[in-house]
Amino acid sequence: MTDMKPGWQRVKFGELANCINDRVDDPSTAGVERYVGLEHLDPESLTIRRWGSPDDVESTKLRFKPGDIIFGKRRAYQRKLAVADFEGICSAHAMVLRAKPDVIMPEFLPLFMQSDLLMKRAVEISVGSLSPTINWKALAQQEFALPPPEEQPRLVTMLSAWYRFSASYADSLVVGTQAQAAALRHFYEKRADEIPLSMFCRNLITYGIVQAGPDVPNGVPYIRVTDMAEGELKLDNLQRTAPEIAAKYKRSELDEGDLVLALRGPIGLAVTLPASLRGANLTQGTARVSVRRELSTDYVRWALRSSPIQARINSVAKGSTFKEISLAALRDLPIPWVAPQRQHEIAEVLNAVDVSLRDMHEKKDQANMRIKAALSVVLDAGEQT
Repeated sequence: MTDMKPGWQRVKFGELANCINDRVDDPSTAGVERYVGLEHLDPESLTIRRWGSPDDVESTKLRFKPGDIIFGKRRAYQRKLAVADFEGICSAHAMVLRAKPDVIMPEFLPLFMQSDLLMKRAVEISVGSLSPTINWKALAQQEFALPPPEEQPRLVTMLSAWYRFSASYADSLVVGTQAQAAALRHFYEKRADEIPLSMFCRNLITYGIVQAGPDVPNGVPYIRVTDMAEGELKLDNLQRTAPEIAAKYKRSELDEGDLVLALRGPIGLAVTLPASLRGANLTQGTARVSVRRELSTDYVRWALRSSPIQARINSVAKGSTFKEISLAALRDLPIPWVAPQRQHEIAEVLNAVDVSLRDMHEKKDQANMRIKAALSVVLDAGEQT
């Protein structure tokens, strides 16, 4: 048996909010200027920072008003939940929720919905395998412990302070990311002085092992596209091949500081090899780019990440379902040439911006963790076993 803490009450979610089903069959005649799709919502952020135009979408949408909560009912594990501060229409793959102020403080509801407790429940009741979706009737029946009305303003004050920290870092990230993209465009826009990527390299640009065989404990690690993330390698699940197989592919053996580039999947994604993986190898889906010692590897890595060079990569990639860039096209890829000293200067600027962005990401995540931790403490304390 679970007893409620004095003043608390157990309520169904349907008692806390209404699901607003104000359907708009023709978005272009909705009389609003903004359309919010799930792609416009940032995970774990209550602020809507992006939107599209109703003229750009078709089919039925849902109308929302300022103060309404837009909750992504498809793939709830993405934790897409935001509070509107303008009128608009949103994707029918979202719910429009409106707090019942006689039961719950409207400012408290979106904070409460960010809790691990509610999000976990939302995932559990989702139906479907490829695109699990929440049904409003199922969500409305879920029961939660609710703090008394007189305690909710204090909780809003406490949680909102942490949320403001998180939101400020998120806003800074938007500006910083835009500035980073502008800098990349500026440094790597098309210019007269360009040379093929191969001329930046001391070794032949090549792919790796064709058939690595079964995973061999204590064997030679090799890098797959799935081991690559934005800007870094995921080292936890590296596969290993037999030394005798790796010995047949000495041409693709990696050295510290080499770039590993994805030939397929996220084409052109490049990460720098850490010292701990010196002597590792590649698969057929990745390529080694060994920049000449006197040049800047980071300059080349940022070039490959820039929108002008990414556009060129996509223009020469082949395939319909799964695109891939050939080694020949990669070797011939034009990269803007500047003097080695200038390469290092450009890389230093871009690296510094990246460090700042990563720091803001970390601080935003820490603030979000504080919010969730505080919510867990509060909601767990509402029940006495």
